[in-house]
Amino acid sequence: MRRRLISSTLAVVLVVIAVFGISLVIVETRTIENSAQESVDSEAVRLVGIVENRILAGESIDQKGLDRQIAEDRYAVVSVPGKPDVSLGVKPRGKVISSRQNGDQGEQVLVEEPRSKVSQEIGRTLLVILAVALLAVLAAVALAVRQARRLASPLTDLAETAERLGSGDPRPRHRRYGVPELDRIADVLDASAERIGRMLTAERRLAADASHQLRTPLTALSMRLEEIVATADNQDAVKEEATIALSQVERLTDVVQRLLTNARDPRSGSAVDFDVDEVIKQQLEEWRPAYRNEGRTIVLSGARGLRAVGTPGAVAQVLATLIENALMHGAGTVTLHTRTTGNQAVVEVTDDGRGVPPDLGARVFERTVSGRNSTGLGLAVARDLAEADGGRLELLQHRPPVFALFLAREIQPPPPREKVVK
Repeated sequence: MRRRLISSTLAVVLVVIAVFGISLVIVETRTIENSAQESVDSEAVRLVGIVENRILAGESIDQKGLDRQIAEDRYAVVSVPGKPDVSLGVKPRGKVISSRQNGDQGEQVLVEEPRSKVSQEIGRTLLVILAVALLAVLAAVALAVRQARRLASPLTDLAETAERLGSGDPRPRHRRYGVPELDRIADVLDASAERIGRMLTAERRLAADASHQLRTPLTALSMRLEEIVATADNQDAVKEEATIALSQVERLTDVVQRLLTNARDPRSGSAVDFDVDEVIKQQLEEWRPAYRNEGRTIVLSGARGLRAVGTPGAVAQVLATLIENALMHGAGTVTLHTRTTGNQAVVEVTDDGRGVPPDLGARVFERTVSGRNSTGLGLAVARDLAEADGGRLELLQHRPPVFALFLAREIQPPPPREKVVK
């Protein structure tokens, strides 16, 4: 990649130098030639004026009187009617730049200058242009190498990070490179590393818990099966031991189910009867500093002493999502209001903001749906957590927004198991 970046940068610089350099050479060449021609023309006009003044004054027109009137590197021929031509200077060889001017008294002046002088000046100009072009190329090489290092090194580092993730090392590196696109990739990789780390932690916890908690039911089941084998001649004893073995299998099934549930979400557990006020108090204490920093307040109103059935950690996460949304997208005072309706405890979260746009409606709980340029996952995950505990999360009012979390107030007895008749 570095070679490609350097090559592409040099190609662009060379094209620019070629286009502008050739144009500059053409312009400078024409400028130098025109300047030389104008200088010769000016010399001829000046010499004609001198000759004409001498004719009018009756002075002689000869080489001695005009020799100092012309530059050393030029050649001139003065022609006056009725008099021999007067040559001034040394006649140049090769190509020349010439100018012929006529006076009012019939005199004529021819001035010549060697073209080699113009060629030398053009050559010096070309050398200056080539030197500037060479410096531009060297500067482009230095900048290309620096830019290639700046871009290639982070990409190599990101590739190593991705390789580490693939090899099972999920530690985020938290490195940033000052390039928005590369920093975005680094953010994604770090977020992926954290998610993979949590997944690996859950898997390791599942393996450790399984090895520990399954060992006892399996040992008990093995012992009961050995008892069945030892008492095979006693039908009543076999039946009793088989019943005990079946209970061990049910216990084993329950352990596996509980482990799998915890592996899906380590924060969730079995539904229990808990104090709603304690969960809300914990959330208020956690979020009050953030609201205080924004110059806002968060208050609690409504009924006290409510108890509900669910997972306290999941309920806390749902409330945290609602409180965070109110902080990020709402305005004014945020109020948590508790009440009861029927056999349910309700926690309402509202604020003084603009609320949910009417076009979103119930779609606000869908994944990736957001009206505030956010991820659109928070409310969807919160609703899933609420439903996993047997509750529900609803939007009761659009403006001002009122979100309500409904929780059961008592544990419903499980339906009786049907016996399978064989």
